[in-house]
Amino acid sequence: MRAARLIKMVLLLQSRPSMTAAELAAELEVSERTVTRDAQALSEAGVPVYADRGRTGGYRLIGGYRTRLTGLGRSEAEALFLSGVPGALREMGLEDAASAARLKVSAALMPSLRDAPRSASQRFHLDAPGWFKEAPAPELLPAVADAVWDDRRITARYRRQEAEVERELEPYGLVLKAGVWYLCARVPDSPGSGSHRVYRIDRFTAVAVGGERFVRDEEFDLPAFWEERAAQFARAILRAQVVVRLTGAGVRQLPYATDRAVAREAMESAGEPDPSGRVTVTLPVENEDVAYTQLMALGPEAEVLEPAALRERFAEAAARSAALYR
Repeated sequence: MRAARLIKMVLLLQSRPSMTAAELAAELEVSERTVTRDAQALSEAGVPVYADRGRTGGYRLIGGYRTRLTGLGRSEAEALFLSGVPGALREMGLEDAASAARLKVSAALMPSLRDAPRSASQRFHLDAPGWFKEAPAPELLPAVADAVWDDRRITARYRRQEAEVERELEPYGLVLKAGVWYLCARVPDSPGSGSHRVYRIDRFTAVAVGGERFVRDEEFDLPAFWEERAAQFARAILRAQVVVRLTGAGVRQLPYATDRAVAREAMESAGEPDPSGRVTVTLPVENEDVAYTQLMALGPEAEVLEPAALRERFAEAAARSAALYR
């Protein structure tokens, strides 16, 4: 346990000019006193950890010290080679760079771990797009990816409904969601916390990468931003409600017919089953057409109670089905 923590501490100090005791304690999930003891232990073991005293002081490595990857265990080495997404790297134009990096890491591993790349690749493969969906990489993705890596502003034209709009953007990060690429970018002339927006890259019609670099907000957290925006989007499209009475089988099948989180929350707020064992739930939906398609998959395990127009639509469909199978 402590050995792994010491290795992580060295790697953290290698990746930054210096770190305070508080920063190291937060990263390592220990107390500042433990950080002090670990730094002393590393120094006694020959690792040149230097402590700058004072309020603005911290810890740093001196003499250009670098550690080799001999501290990696088998599971760690295999996990390292699972971290790449081959298809995504290829679409961003980084396949050659990723291949070279894997070769360098492989060369630095101990001989007993040299088979880790093959071991990992033969046991795990990520195929991100959903079934039966063609998701070709956007032609402009490599240019956008270059701008993201280099912190360069771009001027982008993109389709918005029936018109094309041009924006100057500061590209902060890329997200691959279900085979679709998104750009999280800041609009320079829109200050404030809401200035970061999300754009589908396949809607870009032109991208010009400028020579000017922007100053990145180091507090920006891409995963947290995406999670928040994705949740907001999922909630924003649920503008209607339907009341449904479900059998036990319908309750079990509901998460497969609609959004799992929505189904779970609907069931948590549902009342007790009636004498026949059926449960009445209020389900947020995008609109009645979407609800019709989703709930039709449940067949006789779901009875729509409200709205009346949707109930009549299901009654008509049931009558037609009964006529077909009579």
